Amino acid sequence: MSASPATIKDVARAAGVSVATVSRALNGAENVLPHTRQRIVEIARELRYAPSGAARSLITRKTDTVGALLPDLHGEFFSELIRGIDQAARARGLHLLLSSSHGDATEAAAALRAMNGRVDGLIVMSPHADDDFLSQNLPPNLPAVLLNSGLQRPAQRVFAIDNYGGARAMTEHLGARGRRRIAFLGGPAANFEARERERGYRAGLPAGMAPWLLEGDFSEAGGQRAAAQLLALPAAQRPDAVFAANDIMAIGLLGTLVAAGVRVPEDIALAGFDDIPIARYVSPPLTTMHVPIADLGMDALGALADRLESHDTDATTTVMPVQLVVRRSCGGAAP
Repeated sequence: MSASPATIKDVARAAGVSVATVSRALNGAENVLPHTRQRIVEIARELRYAPSGAARSLITRKTDTVGALLPDLHGEFFSELIRGIDQAARARGLHLLLSSSHGDATEAAAALRAMNGRVDGLIVMSPHADDDFLSQNLPPNLPAVLLNSGLQRPAQRVFAIDNYGGARAMTEHLGARGRRRIAFLGGPAANFEARERERGYRAGLPAGMAPWLLEGDFSEAGGQRAAAQLLALPAAQRPDAVFAANDIMAIGLLGTLVAAGVRVPEDIALAGFDDIPIARYVSPPLTTMHVPIADLGMDALGALADRLESHDTDATTTVMPVQLVVRRSCGGAAP
């Protein structure tokens, strides 16, 4: 049988010092003489002593772990977002604990409560994160950064994207392409981003054009259902353009329309929002609004790490710009 792992008591005994001195030396405390620290470190290495993360956190009150609560972990948008958060966390020497609410308020609340005590800070992206929800479920002393929050006066730092401006610019682009029946495939009614994108769509419609709203849910299946609704109409009564509130719905819409013999963009132009990696590879490639998804995650983690280091209480909102990316699904650049 292999020998039991070395304990902190074994290190203290071999170094001829107290357990408290070993703990201070290995945790970087300043009140340990340099030669004592060096001897303790060398003995710990010789004994292959691995400090317990749980025990160290009890002493330092730090876990060196940050949490991220997201609405979902599935799909390219969240994959890119997690990649950005993880890159920034590793650069700061932090571990990342992920949880998903699956769009459910009860699960989101349970996830926040479960992370309390396990993480030093939190990134929260949830359609349910209003003032009441946060006050009931987010401990006031736990640093947090919010993503795409609709709070008017947040107590935390917020990073958001220009949903309204991007949706308005996309709708104006479709109008400039000569499209005169522009429909909007929206997202969940309770979702702040979906509401802002619908608001931008309405503002960007050419003068005199009535809104044409299709119900969606930010899923590929939602795009497929919307396509089925359009295919049930006579060709002359269909929109000549559809702006989907995110790329994955646009891709579901595209696949169903093309399979039914609808020509894109000749019969119906299509556009999305987010510029997920696959958007450029579908046929025809998808016109979309580019969101710096990975940068959003990196910036949020960086701000959270700064709060942990400096105890900063800045509650400003940073709105990240988006950029129109014109591809063949809408017919190309406006004349």
